[in-house]
Amino acid sequence: MKRFPLNMKNLKIYSIVCVALTIQACNTHKENEHMPSQKKGKKKDVVYQVFTRLFGNMNTTNKPWGTIEENGVGKFSDFSDKALHEIKELGVTYIWYTGVPHHDVITDYSDYGISKDDPDIVKGRAGSPYAVKDYYNVNPDLADDPLYRLEEFKSLIQRTHNAGLKLLIDIVPNHVARNYEGASTPQGLEPFGVADDTSVEYKRDNNFYYIPNEAFRVPEWDNGYLPLGGDQHALADGRFNENPAKWTGNGSRLAQPNMNDWYETVKINYGVRPDGSYDFETLPGDFADKAFEEHYAFWENKDVPSSWKKFKDIALYWLDMGVDGFRYDMAEMVPVEFWSYMNSYIKMKNPEAFLLAEVYNPQLYREYIHKGKMDYLYDKVEMYDSLKHIMQGHGWTDHIPVVKKGLKDIEHHMLHFLENHDEQRIASPDFAGDAKRGKPAMVVSATISTSPTMIYFGQEVGEPGNENAGFGQPTRTSIFDYIGVPHHQRWVNDKKFDGGQLSKEEIELRDFYKRLLNFTIGSEALTGDYEDIHYYNKDNTENYNHRVLSFVRWSENEKLIIVSNFDASEYYTFELKIPETIVTKWGLKDGIFKTTEQLFGQENVSLEIKEGIGRMTIEIEPLESFIFKIQ
Repeated sequence: MKRFPLNMKNLKIYSIVCVALTIQACNTHKENEHMPSQKKGKKKDVVYQVFTRLFGNMNTTNKPWGTIEENGVGKFSDFSDKALHEIKELGVTYIWYTGVPHHDVITDYSDYGISKDDPDIVKGRAGSPYAVKDYYNVNPDLADDPLYRLEEFKSLIQRTHNAGLKLLIDIVPNHVARNYEGASTPQGLEPFGVADDTSVEYKRDNNFYYIPNEAFRVPEWDNGYLPLGGDQHALADGRFNENPAKWTGNGSRLAQPNMNDWYETVKINYGVRPDGSYDFETLPGDFADKAFEEHYAFWENKDVPSSWKKFKDIALYWLDMGVDGFRYDMAEMVPVEFWSYMNSYIKMKNPEAFLLAEVYNPQLYREYIHKGKMDYLYDKVEMYDSLKHIMQGHGWTDHIPVVKKGLKDIEHHMLHFLENHDEQRIASPDFAGDAKRGKPAMVVSATISTSPTMIYFGQEVGEPGNENAGFGQPTRTSIFDYIGVPHHQRWVNDKKFDGGQLSKEEIELRDFYKRLLNFTIGSEALTGDYEDIHYYNKDNTENYNHRVLSFVRWSENEKLIIVSNFDASEYYTFELKIPETIVTKWGLKDGIFKTTEQLFGQENVSLEIKEGIGRMTIEIEPLESFIFKIQ
């Protein structure tokens, strides 16, 4: 989503889910047969999130609030055949090109017929990717020739597919830029707000909510913040013409929102009245168990609010262009009925479309998966937060099997990650301070479930995100300003994309990610069964403790034993035990079985089964992980 001068993102999330980790997940719906196709015999997917504007930028100036001329910007063309080949070779199946739709920017493109954007309602100099100004075109910053920016993106789609990859882009359903224009809207369609009755606060088919008889006023800035860092700009005058004022994207109903509100955006009206009641037909309760075809049939002849149709048309437009799916921003702020409508239309057009949503409230997970027909949700509040605490030395691995069990009925739908554009970089001092601390967590995150795995560009080379770019704060790579990303730039190596400038440690880290991710997308067991052996070993194994985690994964043809050491300083030796119940499920008899370690192949430990219980002697270094495959 977005970040604010006072780091309001965490406040936003935890205000929604302040008790999330104490909620006991309940299996309200059995896993129905209409699973994403990946579960039906396919291997795991890996999503590589890349901030498109930053990927190919080799400028190292990194001046706070620097202009595009001073700090540089990456282009669509930087994703060359070589770059895409190397991304695929990392073990990636999807690229999420973040920041593609045309959002507000401060750079002047008026020579290309693009209106100027006002710094008083833009975050950063390069603008927020979640303040979309025109849903039928792309960010002019990303084009070598802004006049042909859409054609350049179409070429990138083709190159991505030629490389054997699929691609996602963002759709932001809850809000659009305060100055939304939709200048490229196809003939026969209307941009948001064009037909609105602005004399009333609410009308079902208005696209926005209004504050009648009041004009918008720019927020009062505090804590030393000024647009563009205080640099002079003709439009940075503390005014923006919007009369009547609209509700702000986060729901603020003030004509002068707070500086920590999402003041650069306005909220979309989905037929939810100001009192929270619905002005549309709701789904019958049994639709949680129905396939997308039945959802489509339910909505096909219904009269739905205007905003529903507009976003559906936007999604189908990008699908027609060749986009393979979408990442939905703050999906829980939009009614689940809209998602049933939108996603069923998408799936009717492309049943394989990859639909990923940002939802932070665990109480809503099942509703948005089953009723909203989402393929995947962020597993942030449960798995990510738990792993982060362990990596920081605060938490115990004992919590991981509990999280896994609580999400068992929907685990395939809960996408795993350790970094994204909203979260702190692992190597940042405020997270773990060392990218190597992410290695055991990455093994666990990528192998413990059947869900897809996501990594953020630069994560694989230990990017610390310590640049002071302007808007926002270090520890996260800026999404609001023109900036260079130093560790990643060393891999890009003057656009050779060969890692030629990486340090020895960075090369080793990237090699680890490459080995792990390629294993996950080729493993049959990782889309098979799981069972915890952590608690069994805590109760029965000497020297095994809460800094170690172990579990098993298996399919008919592949049996894996996975062990990770989260301790950054302690070496452990113990006899890992495989309980009789698992040995029986695997159909193994007493005897000695060879294993091969799948990451580095250096620890091929024998598994001895005696009296129905398996035993392996484990010697594991700090931050080391093993994936043993039984021969």
